[in-house]
Amino acid sequence: MIGVGLLLASALVSGIGFSGVLPLFFAALVLGAVNAIVRPIVVVLTIPLTIATLGLFLFVVNAGMLGLTALVVPGFSVAGFGSALLGSVIVSITGLLASWYIGPRGTIEVLVVRGE
Repeated sequence: MIGVGLLLASALVSGIGFSGVLPLFFAALVLGAVNAIVRPIVVVLTIPLTIATLGLFLFVVNAGMLGLTALVVPGFSVAGFGSALLGSVIVSITGLLASWYIGPRGTIEVLVVRGE
């Protein structure tokens, strides 16, 4: 779902772009790896700032992870901090919406409500 979020972010934010489908694919892979490996370390190191800003600093951390991905993946560009911040919010919202439909077992769950 990261790839869908990145594609949506590139469509909505003028400062985020891809030079093709392959950079989009690699950016999704790298962003997933960065979020799994680097982000937890950064979150722990910035706990005082996160507490002082009532959690808002996590938006900055997410924007930094998107910027780091843009540095690593050729063909994927983020113009600046504002673009990275807005793009990371879009990617996060896309992941949140996807997690509503995909349950903890990794399958799509459908809730059927029947009136009596």
